[in-house]
Amino acid sequence: MMPALRMVDTGTLRLRVAVEGEGPLVIMVHGFPESWYSWRHQIGPVAAAGFTAAAIDVRGYGGSDKPPAIEDYTLEAITADVAGVADALQPGAPAILLGHDWGAPIVWNSALSRPDRFSAVAALSVPFVGVPSRPFTESFRAAFTDKGQFFYQEWFQEPGPAEAEAEADVRRFLRSFYYAISGDAPPGTWPEKPAGATLLDGMVDPPVFPAWLSDADLDYYVAEFEASGLRGPLNRYRNHERDWAWAQPFKVRRIEQPALFIGGTKDPATNLFGALADPIAAMRPHVPKVEGHVLEGCGHWTQQERPQEVNRLLLDWLARVRP
Repeated sequence: MMPALRMVDTGTLRLRVAVEGEGPLVIMVHGFPESWYSWRHQIGPVAAAGFTAAAIDVRGYGGSDKPPAIEDYTLEAITADVAGVADALQPGAPAILLGHDWGAPIVWNSALSRPDRFSAVAALSVPFVGVPSRPFTESFRAAFTDKGQFFYQEWFQEPGPAEAEAEADVRRFLRSFYYAISGDAPPGTWPEKPAGATLLDGMVDPPVFPAWLSDADLDYYVAEFEASGLRGPLNRYRNHERDWAWAQPFKVRRIEQPALFIGGTKDPATNLFGALADPIAAMRPHVPKVEGHVLEGCGHWTQQERPQEVNRLLLDWLARVRP
């Protein structure tokens, strides 16, 4: 059964939010290229455990408002959206955060910048290792672009070409992108290619997609992106310098709230594209109360690939951090 979809006024714009249950608020923040629907396996169980589960469409996605400018998609703006949802749905009480992929940095930074508003934080796929010393554009260019190697976020930087490639055949784009960094993809499915290539160059559209994403699930995502386009979602990647500047005042802080991290051994984001030997150990100086789990063989789409394992870990943790 689908949860109720509500339009929530955050104070600056309106977000579509899937809401189910009653009790302490758990805000779920998706990544790229997904929607509230990526939490379809978690919303019901979290609500049944005595919480209000609220899975948002991030600005630019699905039924949420889609402001036009690149700078409308900064971490500052989107963390304010998350706080606005908390204020609208549960004013005056602390909320719990849950994020995946881009949603992970969003919830980490929401907890870091608004410790008064968020009592606990859980993130899937992307660890938090502190406020960065330089914008991520500088890091990935040093590691990839300057060495003549393709990196997908470099391809996303210029407005226009990435949108045109993805929107020309949304179904092929989603199938190829989802499959390439899933736990089901054999080594080499995410191709090594030179800088200047496009995202879909050499990517595989598998004849049969893994069972964790059904045809009906894919149809939902395709319809969402055919309606909304990819400009807003891709603009999130075009704010690394603004995000870095905004976060600098928080360098002196740690995330002191109880925290949960779940990654996958086949997820390139879990070790930050090879930069971390032990992501959980790397987190502890910055998130001292983190509880970490890395799922063997799991790819990037953590809560969709392994819903039962994720739900078991998540519900156990939620019971212990309940306000």
